[in-house]
Amino acid sequence: MRSDPVTPLWRGAQVLRLLSYLYALGFRIAIDDDLLHPGVTWVLFGFLTVWTVACGIAYYVGFGRNWYWVGAELVIACALMLSTSYVASESWALNNQTWPTTLWATNSVISAALLAGPIVGLIAGLVVGGTSAFVKGWLDLNFGRNATIIVMMAAGVAVGLAAVNARRAQAELAAAARVAAAASERERLSREVHDGVLQVLSFISKRGREIGGPTAQLADLAATQEVALRRLIADVDVGAESDCGTADLTALLRAAGGEAVAVSAPADPVEIDATTAREISAAVINALDNVAHHAGPGARAYVLLEDLDDAVVVSVRDDGVGIAAGRLDEARRQGRLGVAQSIIGRIESLGGRALLDSDEGIGTEWELTVPVTREKR
Repeated sequence: MRSDPVTPLWRGAQVLRLLSYLYALGFRIAIDDDLLHPGVTWVLFGFLTVWTVACGIAYYVGFGRNWYWVGAELVIACALMLSTSYVASESWALNNQTWPTTLWATNSVISAALLAGPIVGLIAGLVVGGTSAFVKGWLDLNFGRNATIIVMMAAGVAVGLAAVNARRAQAELAAAARVAAAASERERLSREVHDGVLQVLSFISKRGREIGGPTAQLADLAATQEVALRRLIADVDVGAESDCGTADLTALLRAAGGEAVAVSAPADPVEIDATTAREISAAVINALDNVAHHAGPGARAYVLLEDLDDAVVVSVRDDGVGIAAGRLDEARRQGRLGVAQSIIGRIESLGGRALLDSDEGIGTEWELTVPVTREKR
């Protein structure tokens, strides 16, 4: 039970249990002369004492935090309250609280709320408070004078909400720890792959083209596998998104880097919605494909990520041959803007904008601006 986030509340509740027991003892002594069967009441109080000790130990240690114990506690609390009708007169029951005291009976409501949350706490408060009303023989709707049911129901809801929030906080903390550990492991693997396999593939590709001849085919294969491996790293990074549904855009874009692609991004992770990150990464990869196929031999690409307060801006620029004036209009008329439209469509579907700036001899630049919303912590 050490991992139970509600443990501090369970243990704190046992302090209330002790105080309520002492109050019940004082109340029992005070009403001794008013009871019809004081001896029976003392016997019942002895049972109450044993049960109070047993519950205090069971809940404090943890082995009693289940429905067997909590259900038994609710039944016993209601049974002792009902015994008031036997040990005391009807007029006494009408003008006093039930003999175990409503404060002591509230312990069962608190236990139910800690175990199962505010709804069950509310129901338990209604049951225990209703038992008190049944013993009196009538329900006083003047809650300013008799608010037993309201107090018990409110206690059940309040304690139940505290338990739910404690469990939710622990779940979020555990999820954050898992995300941090996964991100650290992915970063380590990415470094190893980058320092080893990717560099070897990049070297083979470069040297193969320099040697030429049949080796050029080997160079093309190495270049293809390098791109595929970088994209695989990016896909794994998105697939391992956090429980909160976010992904690190920086890691995705760095995975697209290579010998001919330089990536500049903030040192800290840029955590955004995983779907948004996936679409932006895909748009950037499309833009880099354009560079590889149309920018000319030896062209280099530069990817820059800027993290603004309410948006991210990704620039993809190359130093290739560029696009001659009028060429885009001609391609549009011929229906040959598939990749460009794919980039624009992806970004606009996210509520952003994609701007293309190019001219012959000065290269091409895409500026992708996407609004993002981050959870406040």
